[in-house]
Amino acid sequence: MTDSPGAVEVRLQVEGVAKSFGATRALVGVDLRVNAGEVLALIGENGAGKSTLIKVLTGAHRADAGRMRLDGKLFEPTDPLAARQAGVAVVYQELTLCLHLGVAENIALGALPARAGLVQRGEVRRRAREALAQLGVSLPLDQSCGELPIAQQQLTEIARALVTTGGIPRVLILDEPTSSLTATDVEHLFTVIHCLRAAGTAIILISHALEECRAIADRFVVLRDGASVATGSMAETDEAELIRLMVGRELTELYPQRVVPLSPHVERVLRLEALAGRGRPKSVSLELHHGEIVGLYGLIGAGRTECLRTLFGLDPVGRGCIHVLGREATHSSPKERLRSGMALLSENRKEEGLCLGRSIADNLVLSQPAPACWHRNAWFPFVPGRAMELATPWIQSLGIRCRDAAMPVMELSGGNQQKVAMARLLHHLAHARGEARVLLLDEPTRGIDVGAKVTLYHLIREQAAAGTGIILVSSYIPEILGMCDRVAVMRNGILGSLRPTDGVSARDLLTEAIG
Repeated sequence: MTDSPGAVEVRLQVEGVAKSFGATRALVGVDLRVNAGEVLALIGENGAGKSTLIKVLTGAHRADAGRMRLDGKLFEPTDPLAARQAGVAVVYQELTLCLHLGVAENIALGALPARAGLVQRGEVRRRAREALAQLGVSLPLDQSCGELPIAQQQLTEIARALVTTGGIPRVLILDEPTSSLTATDVEHLFTVIHCLRAAGTAIILISHALEECRAIADRFVVLRDGASVATGSMAETDEAELIRLMVGRELTELYPQRVVPLSPHVERVLRLEALAGRGRPKSVSLELHHGEIVGLYGLIGAGRTECLRTLFGLDPVGRGCIHVLGREATHSSPKERLRSGMALLSENRKEEGLCLGRSIADNLVLSQPAPACWHRNAWFPFVPGRAMELATPWIQSLGIRCRDAAMPVMELSGGNQQKVAMARLLHHLAHARGEARVLLLDEPTRGIDVGAKVTLYHLIREQAAAGTGIILVSSYIPEILGMCDRVAVMRNGILGSLRPTDGVSARDLLTEAIG
């Protein structure tokens, strides 16, 4: 599309928008425009200001300075409802569903059809079916969202955005919409985006997956440190330049190389024999050695997450055996796993991985087995000063963007929350008294920008070099091939054989995963 404003209809114009929270300047001057029937990729590192800008655009925050125009008219939404009524819808990275309600009710939430004070349930179901049909998916309308996989919850959220604006939205903001979707669901979403674009919807896509941005977006705007620093045509800008604009520096190596080759005689730290849960996994057999990174690939729903949960003791073992350092530990609890030196990073940081209302420091030391940050008095377990002291080095090494270690985790961006979850695991492992030293990482880079990914990849590689055995679950094939020594594919709850990644291609993994 042409970049000349006079040649197209400008749907949304943002000029000099700024927003501060006390002494923290979240936005210092953002300029962007998105045209009707255009997809604009909004990219930047975690903490660059993308989430704050979304909240300003949707009425959750009021800008301190600057102005916005929607179809040429001044746009100043006083709250999210006003934004939706104006035709601006958003799908947040962190889902905002009522998990106890059904799919149909969640889709219609915010625009429930009622007559004489009574909800018209037939109309609720009709609208839900229409929205899902636009996405090209089918979901059980009466099933509670809390019983659905994350991917289907995200599809429910996207369907709701199409309903709450009273028709085709004028502006649709998608914040990491594909982070939990299968390849098929991503294709469906891209089809919907094309249809909405043809209908004149202006779409703002926020994604750390630059290949997705290149596949669907017309133009891009880069945010860095709360300001828009670059804009241009997506087709005319290569990936290396986009990364340089995002991080403000050159990144010469995305996946760090193994410094010392893995010896075939390294001690085995973990062995699974035909491990099965109550439902999934159905059969998992593998061996993990000290210093080795084993990748588990598969489609969403294949049973990879359930495998890690069963291994860590969160889900019951149906049959099979778990051996840690040669000793059977099939029915150990999560507490025993932590004591042995094993740690799990959940893919669902919001529900399972973090205490969002507590500070960064509190989250970091929650699972610490050593007494360094604990008081002898059980009624006063935390020593705040010590916890702050322990958290500060991790904040610096992982580049967590925050005021200080006392900042509540809920106030961080999604990517920075993921860094806190990872910091807790590394901190726990550094102080663990057990000898196992095993990290179970479930989608560790979900929602993390490319600069943070490089930092995390180096930390993972350093842990492996120090002798930690790592099982890495990822839906991103380049990450699996770039970081892992061996890889296995899980399909329908059954794990295939492990093989060195050197002789495996992306095509091989996809073919085996699809079956």
